[in-house]
Amino acid sequence: MANLEIIPEEKTDVTILHLKGFLDAYTFQEFENKLKELVDDEKIKIIVAMDELDYISSAGLGVFMSVIGQIRAKGGDVKLTQLNSKVFKVFELLGFTKLFQTFDNIEEAVDNFK
Repeated sequence: MANLEIIPEEKTDVTILHLKGFLDAYTFQEFENKLKELVDDEKIKIIVAMDELDYISSAGLGVFMSVIGQIRAKGGDVKLTQLNSKVFKVFELLGFTKLFQTFDNIEEAVDNFK
């Protein structure tokens, strides 16, 4: 069973979540709980950095869909950065690149919130 490491970083009024490992049926709940915690704390400008995410399953993708409506209703958003080619292909194939903005690096995503 693979693991997921979530490393939070605060940058002004933006929260960056660095994901490392596997976001799948075994680990999605941890990621979902972290996102819900941020929303509860009114931290609704979120960047998910995926340069060290090795794999994402449908359960992992479902987390993004389960929270995005709530975050956007509060005036926030989730932006994605540094998707490796495997993860990007999954997002693109399922049309998630039309729902979520993707950026090459964290700085571009932070600047996009301004």
